[in-house]
Order: sequence, then structure tokens, then C-alpha cells
Amino acid sequence: MSQKILLDKINVPGIKTYEVYRQNGGYASVEKALKTLTPDEVVEEVKTSGLRGRGGAGFPAGMKWSFIDKKSGKPRHLVCNADESEPGTFKDRYLMEFIPHLLIEGMITSSYALGANLSYIYIRGEYMWVYKILERAINEAKAAGFLGKNILGSGYDLELYVHCGAGAYICGEETALIESLEGKRGNPRIKPPFPAISGLWANPTVVNNVETIAAVPWIVNNSGAEYAKIGIGRSTGTKLISASGHIKNPGVYEIEMGLSVYEFMNSDEYLGGMSSDRPLKAFVPGGSSVPVLPAHLIYKTANGEDRLMSYESLSDGGFATGSMLGSGGFIVYNDTSCIVRNTWNFSRFYHHESCGQCSPCREGTGWMEKVLHRIENGHGREEDIDLLLSIQSKIEGNTICPLGDAAAWPVAAAIRHFREEFEYHIRFPEKIKNRDHFVAEPFEKVKHLVSKVIV
Repeated sequence: MSQKILLDKINVPGIKTYEVYRQNGGYASVEKALKTLTPDEVVEEVKTSGLRGRGGAGFPAGMKWSFIDKKSGKPRHLVCNADESEPGTFKDRYLMEFIPHLLIEGMITSSYALGANLSYIYIRGEYMWVYKILERAINEAKAAGFLGKNILGSGYDLELYVHCGAGAYICGEETALIESLEGKRGNPRIKPPFPAISGLWANPTVVNNVETIAAVPWIVNNSGAEYAKIGIGRSTGTKLISASGHIKNPGVYEIEMGLSVYEFMNSDEYLGGMSSDRPLKAFVPGGSSVPVLPAHLIYKTANGEDRLMSYESLSDGGFATGSMLGSGGFIVYNDTSCIVRNTWNFSRFYHHESCGQCSPCREGTGWMEKVLHRIENGHGREEDIDLLLSIQSKIEGNTICPLGDAAAWPVAAAIRHFREEFEYHIRFPEKIKNRDHFVAEPFEKVKHLVSKVIV
């Protein structure tokens, strides 16, 4: 069994309540930090741990904390990004719903490290029942003296609030989140200045993911050096994975970084293999925004090395033969899945969620959705495949925030690895009219027809 840092106590009866959480060692990191460590020492522990942002970007958390402006004298803020909207990702909801005090503890300890006296948890509007759970936990923590004025007699003050978004995926981008928190439309800001210099109300601000902040108590209690011993290379610690698709055991798993993809996929401790005798066709390792990989690149890299659940191994080979760990949204497809339909579904999402601020994203996501819809519904043209590649290349790298990249990458990867499937849709429209066209006749059985057609 791998070590559990975040989910170790999640099944303890009553762990949602302050009393039970406290009885099981809860809030020890707050006591240790406020009574024995300076804020800079807490930051150094997080730096030493090698903890990387768990929201998708994977930027070192301690380094991000060290960028915060301490010279201006302005108030500082910590904002927790709980706007979990990436398709295929549901790990943060799991943490907040079943062990909310872990996040509250992490917010207090992290806020102390940053010198923040006013912090926020920004949660997606669809998580209203989780919002109520967090509100209850905050009230319990405040009643116990862990929030408010002069926490534990240390002289440190902190107020913590939960703020609901309105269901916009774009607000998962940190500057759009800040705009929304200020009461404005959630449009990403041009950077620089970065939030560490000018964030919430133009004050120095750090924005971190739920999972990132929830790891801080363990690091403070056990030291950054101990955390760094877990995992592999620069992928230290554990990672929460949201697993879904054609697998026996879907759910949220905490794994040690460096676990092989094969073991994670097939071990009874984890996903338990495919849900039926249908073969593995593809998988998305990090949520809808990362490139899809075909079966022959899932367990092994292009160099023949074991593919590992780590930032470095999953990206091995670049986008040509690799992908990204991203937010850990692990989606598995068997051979009944239609890659064209899946790609269209993702594109439809990104078109809907584009804020419209940047022309390449505003226009390009709509064009990609329309072209993919045309192909999936039997009206595709031979030139549509190259048209899609052209559109996505005009979006990628040409927008203020990464939503444009998130929309472009899945399209490029789907064509890169499954181009013949797109050609099949275009050349045999009568065979794909039924949305379950690959259930009775998987693509592997009919792909030979593509090569027989003279274009």
C-alpha cells in the first residue's frame, strides 16, 4: 500500500466535524507553525518539499510563495482555487466534502506563511452543498480559536471566507478568479503584473489549488525533507487522481508519484483493469485539456521505458508521443469509444466556456466545434482534418490565458494519433450515423477500409 497523506483519515467516522478531526491530530500544523516557526521558515519547508501545484500547471508551490511582495506594505491574501471545472476531474470536491477541516487547516498554516490576514476559498457555484460543508467547518474552527483575532495567543489574525462562483470554467484561471472575486466579469488579466505583486484588490496575492494547500499541514508537521522522500525525482509527494471511464474501480485515488501507469491501471488496489473484456484504446491522463494517448503509448514511452505517474514521465516525448499529468483527471477509453465524438464533446465544452476576450479563442473554439460536429455527423470533407489542425495552431499560444491551449491540444492530439478514424468518418458517413457505431464494429475491424479508398 502506498503512503497516504491527504486521504489517510478520510474514512474515520465523523471526520467532517471539528471534534473528530482534532482528536485525530487535526490543526497540529497550525499550532506548530504559530508557536515554533516563523512565516519564512514555513515557506522554506514547502520549498524543500518540492510540492508542485496540483491544479494542473505543476509550478513549485514554495517558489510561488516566495514571489509574494513583502516590501510594499500592502495587505496580502491567499486565495484557494476550488473552482474545479476540468472535465474528468473531481478530486478537490472529494477532499472538501469528506475532510473539509484539512483544507481549513492548510489555509490557516499557508496564510500565516504568507503573512495574509484575509483569505478566501473560491468554490464553483455548482458545489453549493460543499460550500455549506466548508462554511460549517470554518465556523467550527473559529469557535475553537483557530480563526479570528490573536489565534492561539500568537498575535496572528486571520479571517477566512468561502465565495461561490457562478459556474464559469474560465474562473479556474487565477486572474479570472480574482476578477470574479472582486465582483467583476471573470476575464483573465494580462500579465505582468502577476498576482504575487498585484492580485486581489491590487494587493499581493497567492492563488493555490485545494489539493496543494491540503498537503501543507503534513509538510509542516513532518518536514519538507520527509515529503521530498516520497515520489520520484522532481515529482515529489503524493497525487490525487480522479479516475473514470471504462475501468472496474472508478473513483479518487491517492498515489505516490512514480507509480507505473500499468500498476495503477491494472492493480486491484487501484483501477482493477478494464471494466469488460474490451481492449484499451486510449486514455487522457490529466483532464480534458491534455493530449489523448493511444494504447501503445500508455504503458510505455516511445523509448520503451515504463510510463510512470509523474510530471516528467507522462510528458516524455513531448506532445508527439507524450501528454501531461495536468489536474489528474484520468479518463480511460475502450475500443467502443469514438475519438471523433469525444474530441467534439471536449471542443463543445471549450467553445461554451471561452470568455470571448481573445479573438483566436472566441472564434477558433466555435469553428473547431462546428467542423468536428460536421465530421461526427457524416457531413465531413477531406480538407476538414487539415482545417482543424490549422485552426488549433492559430489558437495555441495566441491567447491571454491557457484556455485556448486547453482547447487546441486535444484536437491536435486526436488527429495526430487517430487520423485514420477521422478519415473513416469522412469517407463512410453511412457507417457512423448511429452514435454507438463502434460498439458492434470497433474501428480496428474497419480501419482497413480507409486505406482501400482512393482519394
